[in-house]
Amino acid sequence: MADLDDIRDGDNFGLNSPADTSKFYLKGMNSMPWGLKNRMSRIFNRKSGRTVMLAFDHGFLMGPTSGLERIDLNIAPLAEHADCLMGCRGTIRTMIPAENTQPVCLRADTGTTILTEMNHNVLLGEEEMISMNASALAAMISIGDAATESKTIANFSRLVDLGNKYDIPVMCVTAVGKDMARDARYFGLASRVGAENGASIVKTYYTEGFENVVAATPVPVVIAGGKKLPEIEALEMAYNAIQCGAAGVDMGRNVFQSEAPVAMIKAVSGVVHDGLKPAEGLELFETLKNEA
Repeated sequence: MADLDDIRDGDNFGLNSPADTSKFYLKGMNSMPWGLKNRMSRIFNRKSGRTVMLAFDHGFLMGPTSGLERIDLNIAPLAEHADCLMGCRGTIRTMIPAENTQPVCLRADTGTTILTEMNHNVLLGEEEMISMNASALAAMISIGDAATESKTIANFSRLVDLGNKYDIPVMCVTAVGKDMARDARYFGLASRVGAENGASIVKTYYTEGFENVVAATPVPVVIAGGKKLPEIEALEMAYNAIQCGAAGVDMGRNVFQSEAPVAMIKAVSGVVHDGLKPAEGLELFETLKNEA
């Protein structure tokens, strides 16, 4: 049992000593099986080692929120510009064309909405998840929420068991506990818990000190886009996260709620994959928006 009187914050993150990727280009994957590596290589660009995931799973919590009223009109046209699509089974099946070849990260937990207490989720059935031909599965953990922390971690661990059975990567989505500070200490703890429980990818929020969060998480970390920001601020967030070692972004509202979503996802990709600085990304956004 942990000694709660002697928990010391980490202070030696080895920021100048990169993780060993000599056997596979992604962090933490050297000794993973072929099937899992193959699926990870669909999600993460083999040249940059990064990904631009397009998240549109918000509807299972929020309903038809702005930008997601019509997945077929607002999200399907963006699919070819994303490295991976993250959504729920219903919208993927009904509104993403079956001939789509972009990999899918399937949201694999469900259960509550914004109208009730959050995070009381359960997992989809095993056969259902396999039938979706997902390249990755995703579920959240709610660290710091006394009512749901243990349940969400147990859910996540069961999902990892399933992923290990079929060599499917599992992405840990770190939910923000209402009583937890949104800082590197909290996100570092939540991210590490996800990795300790078997995550192949961790999705968390960018914050000051993010380089320590990334360094202490032994698998690729992607950042959540969070609430809608002005385009330059979203590009700055993506750029800063990449500079801290993030392996990409999983953005939703900052893309599909943009005034020019296709231009925005291309600008984000320029920052993530091509090393564009935020001002250069914004210039690309403005150019593409004006050409549309």
